[in-house]
This record gives sequence, structure tokens and C-alpha cells, in this order.
Amino acid sequence: MSTHSSTDTRVALITGGAQGIGRGVTDYLIARDWRVAIIDIDDDAIKEMRTRHDTETLLAITASVSDETAVNESFDRISQWQGRLDLLVNNAGPADPYCGPLESLSLERWHHWLDNHLTGAFLCSRAAIPLLRQTQGSIIHMASTRALQSEPESEGYAASKGGLLALTHAMATSLGPEVRVNAICPGWIETGEHQKAANREAPSHSDTDRQQHPVGRVGHPDDIAALVAFLAGPEAGFITGQHFPVDGGMTRKMIYAE
Repeated sequence: MSTHSSTDTRVALITGGAQGIGRGVTDYLIARDWRVAIIDIDDDAIKEMRTRHDTETLLAITASVSDETAVNESFDRISQWQGRLDLLVNNAGPADPYCGPLESLSLERWHHWLDNHLTGAFLCSRAAIPLLRQTQGSIIHMASTRALQSEPESEGYAASKGGLLALTHAMATSLGPEVRVNAICPGWIETGEHQKAANREAPSHSDTDRQQHPVGRVGHPDDIAALVAFLAGPEAGFITGQHFPVDGGMTRKMIYAE
């Protein structure tokens, strides 16, 4: 449970926070009076986020989470900005899961997923720990339902997301009781409206898209953001080392080939 009082301003860092799920989480937390720092590799998306929020509520940094020096420099800025950190969401990493045939997957492409998803989470977590110990804060790794099940030719993505689940319970064991660590496994989350202007798309889903979810719809970034907010709060003080699929029930629905 956090030691800060209800009048203290809570501070979060969302990596990959300028687009997609990360952008949704950023907007959600700011709307609930958090101060949010974001790190994102896309400078155009970072500049757009700066036009959406003022500098008191948002610190937007262009950097790669797989670059150790850039991560350390970013944390220096975050520490100077608010002087505290209550939540780290390791969300950054390429969203495309398909790597092509495994026998022709290059080492460079393999590192494309592992360096950004898994190594990035390690670097940011390592840098965040001193700040999070002071606030008894928490870390949330953004994994995926693809850490639990797969489509063909997605080994790099699946391995990186599966690694985040293992990192979650290892870190929870090492960092408790001061810091709690959990993971969220999003399923199909529609992020077309949460991209930078050049890539923004209006959602378009078929009846089949909706019906394959037991809840009857595709997910929204707010579905993920609401769980982030809960896991970061005092009500979740007895929850650590866990992973939570948020997928409209898709991973629990049995499917037969016709």
C-alpha cells in the first residue's frame, strides 16, 4: 500500500505512452489527477501529446527504452520534474507480432522484439526502483495474451511477452514488500483512434469480430487503463506477482475448426 496521503499528487511513467494503449493509459490517468511522464521513440507522436496536455501534468520524452544511456537520462529528468514516482508501466515495444517463418528469422529481427519489450522493461524497472521504494509504488508490465497462446510465426513477440510474465513474478519476489509488480495481458484492443494523426484510423469491426468475444465487443484502451489504475491503488495492496488477461474472454472460448 502506498505511503502517500490522499492530497499528494501521484506520478506515473508510461513507456510507449504516445500512441496505442500507452496513450490511452496516459490520458486516463491524467484525467484522474495523476502527473504522467511518457517515454516514446516516435518524436512526432511525442510532440502531438505535448499539444494535448500542459507541462504541469505531462512530461514527454523522446527516447528508446532499449538504450541504457537514454533511459538513465530520462529518469534524471523525471526525478527532477516531480521528485517522486508512484507507478511505472512498461508498455513500450513494437506492436506487430508477426516475424515470418522461424527458419528465416534473423538475429537482428529477434532482438527487435526482445530488446524493446523485455530489455526495455528491465532497464526502466532498474532505474525506477529507487524512486518506487520511496513511495512504496508499483510496476506493471504490459504483456499480452500472446504470452499464453499463439498464432503461427510470432515467436519473437511471444518470447518477449512471455519473458515479461516471468520477470513479473521474479521482480515481485525480489522487490516486495516495498514495491508490488504485476502484469496485464491485453487481448484485441482497438487503438486506431489512439495513434498519432498520420496513422489514425476510425474503428471498423465486423459482427464476427465482436461475436468471437464473449463480452460481444472488441476492447478499448480504457479497459486496460482502468485495471492499471486499480493495480496502482491501495485497494490492490495485497496483489503482486500476478498476470491479468483483459481480452473479453477470448482466451477462455473454445473454438473448433469447421
